[in-house]
Amino acid sequence: MKEISCKLLVIGAGPGGYVCAIRAGQLGIDTVIVEAGKPGGTCLNVGCIPSKAMIHAAEEFEKVAHMAAGSSPLGISVAAPVLDLGKTVAWKDGIVSRLTGGVAGLLKKAKVKTVYGWATFRDGKTVAVETETGTQIIRAETVVIATGSATVELPFLPFGGPVISSTEALALGEVPKKLAVVGGGYIGLELGMAFAKMGAAVTVVEALPRVLAQYDAELTRPVVKRLAQLGVEVMLGAKAKGVKGDALLVETADGKSTKIAADKILVTVGRKPVTEGWGLDQIDLDMAGKFIKIDDQCRTSMRGIYAIGDVTGEPMLAHRAMVQGEMVAEIVAGHKRSWDKRSIPAVCFTDPELVTAGLTPEEAKASGEIKIGQFPFAANGRAMTKLGEDGFVRVVARADNHLVLGIQAVGQGVSELAAAFGLALEMGARLEDIAGTIHAHPTQGEGFQEAALKALGHALHI
Repeated sequence: MKEISCKLLVIGAGPGGYVCAIRAGQLGIDTVIVEAGKPGGTCLNVGCIPSKAMIHAAEEFEKVAHMAAGSSPLGISVAAPVLDLGKTVAWKDGIVSRLTGGVAGLLKKAKVKTVYGWATFRDGKTVAVETETGTQIIRAETVVIATGSATVELPFLPFGGPVISSTEALALGEVPKKLAVVGGGYIGLELGMAFAKMGAAVTVVEALPRVLAQYDAELTRPVVKRLAQLGVEVMLGAKAKGVKGDALLVETADGKSTKIAADKILVTVGRKPVTEGWGLDQIDLDMAGKFIKIDDQCRTSMRGIYAIGDVTGEPMLAHRAMVQGEMVAEIVAGHKRSWDKRSIPAVCFTDPELVTAGLTPEEAKASGEIKIGQFPFAANGRAMTKLGEDGFVRVVARADNHLVLGIQAVGQGVSELAAAFGLALEMGARLEDIAGTIHAHPTQGEGFQEAALKALGHALHI
């Protein structure tokens, strides 16, 4: 049995873990990272990156399909397109392997030792890793738990056969003729819309009264409209009950039972923290519900043990894990560091896309009087030229001093505005700062400036 010692041990090489290890290595800390799968975790391998690749392929296919149907307002017509999903998946896999290889290279460059295998705590300073060549014991002064999250499985719809998770959905050999999606959150709608564009007949089953319930109804309205245009059937207040043959059994909002014919049933009812199988019982950490409890510096209840990313709770976002990982590395190196979660943007890659950063109007109202400025993309020249007039940018600010509290947008390609929204909140911008910043014309970013002008009472273009 081999033994190694290090100053910092990171368990899990997802976005949080690998960023933590790279930054620690840059700071000269003797660092080891353990990963059971491939570097990059869920995000790079079976999550954010591959899903965006498939969404882009679906968008391109749908554009060409419109042109073939003679319904393109751009005056372009082509022969009917054919989709070879196997080739699409191979292209997606190529991107994934480039990125995971890149992460492995960055860890090496930062002089981080990578151990592949499953890690289990023996005590607060010692971990046993089951590798291909046997058990490796690692002793560390400081440990960072970055074990991430996993897809939630429904007991009455276990994965296997026609029932798939997002992981299998991203590796299908052909487009299902009929796809049932259980769960109308961002993962279900991102993938459901993509498959609808590729030609699948899609039905979404959502137990709540509306889809994308974590966003406000006004923001999601353009997405709901687009779902109808794509022919996606949305069943609200409906509960999936099980599978029978090639059909999903559903209890509708009025309590009736119905069957939805489906070649594949995609279950996307959320993600759960990976807290089992790595010896949590050996170290006895305080929990916050099903998540590991941490303070604002990601310290757990045990000295010398930190936890970052999805295993520590919402928002379960890769970029939150990354900023936590970077901070923890700097704290271990003796730097004074903290971070503020208020400006974390969240992006939903549906069609159209959604972005939120900071407080919603409802949340902001709870702390006092507010001003809201909203600017529609229907009045934005760039959005018109991209056939993307649905949606808007909305800025929420305090009424007294005009401090910006939150920014939201829905529209084609608005994910790229997330950087500007996050920056405005991080810098403590006021409405006058955004209104007074010259935004390039013609761009969709002008909608941000116009929304701030609208809140100040003098929008120029509406």
